[in-house]
Amino acid sequence: MTWVTAVARLRARREPGALVTVATVRGHAPRDAGAKLVVGQAEAWGSIGGGNVEAVAIDRAREMIAASKPEPELVDFTLSDKVTNQHGVQCCGGTVSVLLEPLPVVQAVAVFGVGHVGLELVRILARQDIDLHLIDTRSDMLTQQRLGVLSDAVAHVHVHHTPLLPEEVLETLPHGAHVLIMTHDHAEDAALCDAALRTPHLGSIGLIGSAAKWVRFRKRLATEGGHDEATIDRIKTPIGLVDITGKEPATIALSVAADVLRGFETGGN
Repeated sequence: MTWVTAVARLRARREPGALVTVATVRGHAPRDAGAKLVVGQAEAWGSIGGGNVEAVAIDRAREMIAASKPEPELVDFTLSDKVTNQHGVQCCGGTVSVLLEPLPVVQAVAVFGVGHVGLELVRILARQDIDLHLIDTRSDMLTQQRLGVLSDAVAHVHVHHTPLLPEEVLETLPHGAHVLIMTHDHAEDAALCDAALRTPHLGSIGLIGSAAKWVRFRKRLATEGGHDEATIDRIKTPIGLVDITGKEPATIALSVAADVLRGFETGGN
């Protein structure tokens, strides 16, 4: 398996990892500069030469995986029998620098409703390295022609056409996925809010709409849904930056995207 395939496998599994690269070599070493090793929590793919260098790199990579916000590291090794090593002697005679780069699990965002605002929003979010899920009950909102604006997306885009029960998609979303509810139908929005509150593995939940809409939803979630106040408070509404008040779809989308990205930076909802 190539290192590119290994990285893609970790991403598809939504598992953290680390990419280990031989950055520089002086003298003799088991592998040349550019050799790569991909390390996961329980598996590793590729090789940077075996022996102490590889074993130490794997140990350190897994320490990075366990850390909350790891930074890239450059580690130097001297391949000499006069050097005490953690995992045995390597006496090739050269020196090696190894770069360890974290491969964190990317954020996941699910946009329910790809209408005027939704499409403008996903155009912005698609420029980020995230897993982006687009969900709509209307097939004409998800045509290849309409979503052609995402053809150069950095994000991994997943399209879900759900003509009957869009809330069923919630259960299939990745752990910690951030949900934005902005469909064309207030009844659909209400059903999604109720279902999202019953889906514990989700991250933040955002709802587009007015204060009056939220008053009605909040009452319904309490009386019909049986949710307590603390649970209902998981839903953030309105969404977006409060000091951006424009009502054009692109302006609203920019405001919401900025709020989402700020949440990524702060670790908040």
